[in-house]
Amino acid sequence: MANSMGISIRAGLVMALCATTSMTSITRANAQDASERGATLLQRLILGAGKEKVAIDTPQAVTALEQEELDDKQATTASDIVKAVPNVSIAGGANRALGQSFNIRGIGKGEAAADEGRIIVNVDGVPQFYEQYRMGGFFNDPELFKRVEILRGPASSTLYGSGALGGVVNFTTKDASDFLEDGESGSLKLKSSYDSNPNGYLLSGILALRMSENAEFLFAGNYRAAQEFKDGNGDKIEGSEFVTPNGIAKGTFYLDDEQEQIVRLSYSQFTSDQKDQAYSQLQPTGFFGNVDRVVNNRQAQISYENAASDNPWLDLKVSLSYNNITNEQTNSDLGAFSSIGQDSLYGYESYQFLAENTFEWEGENFENYLTIGGQIIRQNRTTGTKDPLGHHPEGTDTQVGFFAQNEFIWNERLTLIPGIRFDYQMLTAADTLGGLTGGVLPEDNSDIAISPKIAALYEFNDNFSIFGSYAHTQRFPSLDEIYSNDFSAPAPPNYSLGLSKEKSNNFELGFVVSTTDLAVEGDSFDLKTTAFYNKIDDLIVRQRNQYPQYVNIGEAEIYGVEVEAAYDTERFFANAGFGLTVGQDLTAGTALTTVAPPEVTVGAGFRMPDRGLTFGWDGRFVFDQKRVELAAADQLRSDGFNTQDLYVSWRPDDESQFKGWEGAFRVENIFNTQYRDFLANDNGKGRTFKLTLAKEFGW
Repeated sequence: MANSMGISIRAGLVMALCATTSMTSITRANAQDASERGATLLQRLILGAGKEKVAIDTPQAVTALEQEELDDKQATTASDIVKAVPNVSIAGGANRALGQSFNIRGIGKGEAAADEGRIIVNVDGVPQFYEQYRMGGFFNDPELFKRVEILRGPASSTLYGSGALGGVVNFTTKDASDFLEDGESGSLKLKSSYDSNPNGYLLSGILALRMSENAEFLFAGNYRAAQEFKDGNGDKIEGSEFVTPNGIAKGTFYLDDEQEQIVRLSYSQFTSDQKDQAYSQLQPTGFFGNVDRVVNNRQAQISYENAASDNPWLDLKVSLSYNNITNEQTNSDLGAFSSIGQDSLYGYESYQFLAENTFEWEGENFENYLTIGGQIIRQNRTTGTKDPLGHHPEGTDTQVGFFAQNEFIWNERLTLIPGIRFDYQMLTAADTLGGLTGGVLPEDNSDIAISPKIAALYEFNDNFSIFGSYAHTQRFPSLDEIYSNDFSAPAPPNYSLGLSKEKSNNFELGFVVSTTDLAVEGDSFDLKTTAFYNKIDDLIVRQRNQYPQYVNIGEAEIYGVEVEAAYDTERFFANAGFGLTVGQDLTAGTALTTVAPPEVTVGAGFRMPDRGLTFGWDGRFVFDQKRVELAAADQLRSDGFNTQDLYVSWRPDDESQFKGWEGAFRVENIFNTQYRDFLANDNGKGRTFKLTLAKEFGW
């Protein structure tokens, strides 16, 4: 057990050392600005870490996936999107529409209340928070998105909220301007996809309208359906079928001729209506039984932006949003677990106000960008059952936060980014909790969290730079952790029994290598390596079948390394990623069961620009994970495996007679490998053929 993991760790360190040795030998000094170079993954703009900058110039581990890459993946669920990102996984029902929970650097498993708060997930800046035992927390469809940005580590807490121990995942939906060319007043894009495993299909329509120079509208609707998928042995994964209609309507209004003042209105909805759905989306099917389940995710937002390029003191963003996620459960057949199976309408209804402004000033040899802002979130948790449930207590979570982040750039070499955030939380139990405790309502629970950080990046020359950071964050206990009381006599007025905030101290250190004209004229190569160490105090865990259900266990540490490399020419491209994370419960002296094994991802491809064709290969090479205690988590142990995918995409250019057409063909797991990801409770998909055809009409 220890030996296999030791081999994994040594392999990771050897890879990082080899990368360091080979890349630092590069001495070319003819690198150009990112906008003038090739388009490797590490040269993409990062929008969510503060002032816009490319990934290689961001002193944090970040990954951005753009529309073309999402289309190449022909993603059905979030798992298809993130599986090539180092140290990022989907936990639980990785291929189930209702089992999607994120895990970043060993944080997040999806089976306990704490996991949702440790990773912040946003769609267009609106938090996607859903917390139900043995259910996933993300309900949306990849077809609505044009961009996904993953910020790893707690340094993101400054801008997004205290407690982001694992990091932040930002999804951005499509806009009308993505489909309207200059001079066009309308565009219609029709798309269909077929997936041989599990005999699934997608029908999609997008209508974009330009009513005037100052008003654009987008209407998008998707209908996705799939049967139960099969693993590499040809066995069906029961309960994995789904039908998910979804859509979005968005209006964009420009208030000035320069189109710098923008108002956006949007509404989106995701729906899943399933009969005999597996009650637990994060456990092997049949563990609890089945239930009829209707899940809705409704989101509405109004936002205002003013870039004010002629005013260095104004770069304003303000938004007001509403999100309502509900899960209606009926006709449960849970056998021995019938006590948790009464008809219910679980829900999270939240309101958010977010405002921030960036002040800019420049000197002879420096630039400075100061971002300040505030955030108010009010979240109502409901159950909607005949009798109150101790394992899903109702209540209200109100949080108010203020943050400031400054980015100082000196002589185009040194970048310093200090930041700090203050958050206040108030938890209020609903009156229904009195029915569980003889009429005694628990007291309100309030606290303050502070999240400071400092990050720095220094460019020695145009080819080589180093960066490092320190970030401290504190995560509030949730309503579930404070007020759950399944296994107690009438609880005291304060349910928490002294439950403390989780406290994280995270250190990162890394280097970047970037060059052009390495092998042929005009090529581009980038490499970024990040090592991290995260010490977590007062980690909150769930105790089974006893009260209090949630307790602080003391200390845990998580450390590891991430390597990302990309090479790009006009015709050839290649990329590689490596993620290694080790986690230890320092109090118990055991390995954390939420840490995925080391993994290497490799991709390469060839383009034929004159024909609009791209041919590519993606490979995953996953080590085994045997560090967890056998007696405690036998089902979590996993063997190493590898899967191979091949794909071809067709995107004719504007001069082609086939302008407006798009096509994609992909074969996943071409050798039909039987495997199970360590953090997944189902076997992975067997061989899968995917085919997509789309046509866009403009007028």
